[in-house]
Amino acid sequence: MLDDLRNTAVSGPEEPVPPELVPSGIPPARQGTRASFLGMTAAQRFVIVLMMLIMTCILGTFCLIITEKIVPPFF
Repeated sequence: MLDDLRNTAVSGPEEPVPPELVPSGIPPARQGTRASFLGMTAAQRFVIVLMMLIMTCILGTFCLIITEKIVPPFF
Protein backbone atom coordinates (compact mmCIF):
# COMPACT_ATOMS: atom_id res chain seq x y z
CA MET A 1 0.00 0.00 0.00
CA LEU A 2 2.73 2.48 0.94
CA ASP A 3 5.32 1.16 -1.51
CA ASP A 4 4.36 3.51 -4.31
CA LEU A 5 3.22 6.46 -2.17
CA ARG A 6 5.64 9.01 -3.61
CA ASN A 7 4.68 8.18 -7.20
CA THR A 8 0.98 8.36 -6.48
CA ALA A 9 1.42 11.73 -4.76
CA VAL A 10 3.40 13.13 -7.69
CA SER A 11 1.03 11.88 -10.34
CA GLY A 12 -2.01 13.97 -11.13
CA PRO A 13 -5.46 13.31 -9.77
CA GLU A 14 -7.13 10.20 -10.98
CA GLU A 15 -9.79 10.49 -13.61
CA PRO A 16 -13.33 10.30 -12.27
CA VAL A 17 -15.14 7.01 -12.56
CA PRO A 18 -17.85 7.06 -15.24
CA PRO A 19 -21.39 6.83 -13.81
CA GLU A 20 -21.93 3.53 -15.62
CA LEU A 21 -19.24 1.87 -13.46
CA VAL A 22 -20.53 3.17 -10.12
CA PRO A 23 -22.49 0.51 -8.21
CA SER A 24 -26.19 1.28 -8.18
CA GLY A 25 -26.54 0.65 -4.43
CA ILE A 26 -24.36 3.64 -3.52
CA PRO A 27 -26.11 7.02 -3.76
CA PRO A 28 -24.17 9.74 -5.57
CA ALA A 29 -22.62 12.52 -3.51
CA ARG A 30 -24.73 15.62 -3.12
CA GLN A 31 -23.48 18.39 -5.33
CA GLY A 32 -23.88 22.04 -4.37
CA THR A 33 -25.39 21.51 -0.92
CA ARG A 34 -23.60 22.80 2.13
CA ALA A 35 -23.64 20.76 5.28
CA SER A 36 -25.19 22.54 8.23
CA PHE A 37 -23.78 22.12 11.71
CA LEU A 38 -26.29 20.32 13.94
CA GLY A 39 -29.00 21.03 11.38
CA MET A 40 -29.05 24.77 12.11
CA THR A 41 -28.75 27.74 9.80
CA ALA A 42 -26.10 30.41 10.27
CA ALA A 43 -28.59 32.77 11.92
CA GLN A 44 -29.69 30.12 14.40
CA ARG A 45 -26.08 29.31 15.29
CA PHE A 46 -25.38 33.02 15.80
CA VAL A 47 -28.31 33.36 18.22
CA ILE A 48 -27.13 30.32 20.21
CA VAL A 49 -23.57 31.66 20.43
CA LEU A 50 -24.83 35.12 21.42
CA MET A 51 -26.96 33.61 24.19
CA MET A 52 -23.98 31.60 25.44
CA LEU A 53 -21.82 34.76 25.49
CA ILE A 54 -24.42 36.67 27.50
CA MET A 55 -24.84 33.77 29.94
CA THR A 56 -21.07 33.56 30.41
CA CYS A 57 -20.81 37.27 31.13
CA ILE A 58 -23.67 37.16 33.64
CA LEU A 59 -22.38 34.07 35.42
CA GLY A 60 -18.86 35.51 35.54
CA THR A 61 -20.17 38.73 37.05
CA PHE A 62 -22.17 36.81 39.66
CA CYS A 63 -19.10 34.74 40.51
CA LEU A 64 -17.05 37.91 41.04
CA ILE A 65 -19.78 39.41 43.24
CA ILE A 66 -20.12 36.24 45.33
CA THR A 67 -16.36 35.99 45.91
CA GLU A 68 -16.33 39.73 46.73
CA LYS A 69 -13.72 40.53 44.09
CA ILE A 70 -15.98 43.35 42.95
CA VAL A 71 -18.64 45.20 44.93
CA PRO A 72 -21.66 46.71 43.22
CA PRO A 73 -22.03 50.42 44.03
CA PHE A 74 -25.56 50.04 45.46
CA PHE A 75 -24.44 47.78 48.37
